[in-house]
Amino acid sequence: MARRPIFIPDLNGFPFVKKATIDFQWHSGLSKLQAQKSIAALHEAAAKEGISPILEISSKSVDEVGVSLSAFNLVLVKKNARLTVECAYQGSKIFRNGGPYQDLYSCSSREAKTDERLRNSGDFIGYRFFDDEFPSNPITSFYDWLYLTALSCNSTLAEQLFKYQGFSDIAFNPQKSFNCQARAAALFVSLHHCGEIERALKDRKYYLSLVSALQLELPFS
Repeated sequence: MARRPIFIPDLNGFPFVKKATIDFQWHSGLSKLQAQKSIAALHEAAAKEGISPILEISSKSVDEVGVSLSAFNLVLVKKNARLTVECAYQGSKIFRNGGPYQDLYSCSSREAKTDERLRNSGDFIGYRFFDDEFPSNPITSFYDWLYLTALSCNSTLAEQLFKYQGFSDIAFNPQKSFNCQARAAALFVSLHHCGEIERALKDRKYYLSLVSALQLELPFS
């Protein structure tokens, strides 16, 4: 058995995202097929709890929309450059002894995530996205902001999110990490429904004020 979260948009407002923790049958193995069996088991177990339909957002998703919404594939535009959310996130990290390594903006997502400099440059201290400084706290705020920004650049994909009650990412384990593309997708749906998304993306201070309060609700913050 395994346990994974399903992230559900809270259309009533704060805290904007609800989390349901689901126990399900895990299918071990590294293949995409095994991952998809686990996804199916997770979604089936969640449906028994009344959470359906669910979109798996990852490269392992059986839904092309879910694959396209993966941070490895979802593209945003900045200063006439097109880059994935993953490349933007990894290439913007600043460490005590180096960074940001903005050459990663033009790499593949996998190359950006596995670049050795990200592990050999000392303590992490913050972010710089092109010329924009971004704080390291609240802890998920920068990653979420990149994902929200990318969704705003891909309206056709963003519209698909409104069909679902919840979102999953089979690889995300809240005991080991904190950023999650499924959670960011749920946050987008909520902020859009509440009429906050445009202001949040235009006004950095306002966005940070929203998510600063939200961090208090995160069990892994």
